[in-house]
Amino acid sequence: MVVQDSMDAPGVPLEPFLHQVGGHLSVLKYDEHTVCKPLISQEQRFYESLPLAMKRFTPQYKGTITVHLQKDSRGHLSLVANPLKESRGPFKISTQSAAVAIWQTLQQTTSGGGALPLPQWQHTQRAHSLKESPATALLRSELHLKAHVPSLVEDVKGNQTERRSFNPWGLHCHQAHLSRLCTEYPENKRHRFLLLENVVSQYKHPCILDLKMGTRQHGDDASEEKKARHMRKCARSTSACLGARICGMQVYQTDKKHFLFKDKYYGRKLSVEGFRQALYQFLHDGTRFRTELLEPIQRQLRALLSVIRSQSSYRFYSSSLLIIYDGQETLQTSHGSNVIKVDIRMIDFAHTTYKGSWNEHTTYDGPDPGYIFGLENLIQILQDIQEGE
Repeated sequence: MVVQDSMDAPGVPLEPFLHQVGGHLSVLKYDEHTVCKPLISQEQRFYESLPLAMKRFTPQYKGTITVHLQKDSRGHLSLVANPLKESRGPFKISTQSAAVAIWQTLQQTTSGGGALPLPQWQHTQRAHSLKESPATALLRSELHLKAHVPSLVEDVKGNQTERRSFNPWGLHCHQAHLSRLCTEYPENKRHRFLLLENVVSQYKHPCILDLKMGTRQHGDDASEEKKARHMRKCARSTSACLGARICGMQVYQTDKKHFLFKDKYYGRKLSVEGFRQALYQFLHDGTRFRTELLEPIQRQLRALLSVIRSQSSYRFYSSSLLIIYDGQETLQTSHGSNVIKVDIRMIDFAHTTYKGSWNEHTTYDGPDPGYIFGLENLIQILQDIQEGE
């Protein structure tokens, strides 16, 4: 199937990517194997000139698409993508999106006849006044989500409490993005998005750790105010002393059948020992510590370290590193060996610079020392955990 990039072409309705654990730009689900995010030209150029050695450690780049706000006959708003080309076969688009399913579940669990609970009443009134679809209204209503969707998080004392059954961070980012689009741009405004591989599509219960890598986070184009702000964040967190900072994570808890979530604000407060404990927690499924994951994770991190050391002039400012594994227990093959799925991926290259990148005034020599510092410390901490130190 080939779809042209035109207003009359059939569009692909986009939904929030419910496994986004960090970042500030909204990541959206395009299909089961593809996500998309707002296009930043510097990031697009990086993917288009990506060194061959780095391709195994980055999401596959699938091109760009046009996205626009669309209003249906009932006045409901949604984000719709119009692909430039599509040759992968027919889309598998569910008639009921994940966001709509969540909304319907909320409706069923909170409505028992009579007056609506106050949070739901406020949500319903707001959705009606904005003439939004249930999915869009759901994304806008943090109050409703906090009040009615259970999951596992930790309170200030470290005790597990129930709050939400899906990662709230992606919905938070999408809510902010959609609000900005509705406020700042006309309905028919076209926006360019990057199409990227969904790196967790093969996992049943994707456990994801998002690490902001390096000792410096601001790009060369940052204003003095932004530069100072990012330098303060690095100095006050593990970015300065470890070259890595937790920006978000989700860990499947097999005993509770829920994910445990942490966001970037949690990661900013961690000490070196707290960072180590968080890594341990990331590899604990609520019942046992997944010792079998340590070796394959370290092996892939060492392979990435070798690649980064070979990339002269690259500086991966503000990029993230994802560590991914399946929260479902590994199954034995017919040969009796366990299949352990682990993945290491670099993402977010809006501030990456390298020799020959377009309109760059600063060129660096040698590999990225801050990124290497972070990888070396990460490998060492995992090794210490493995050795029981």
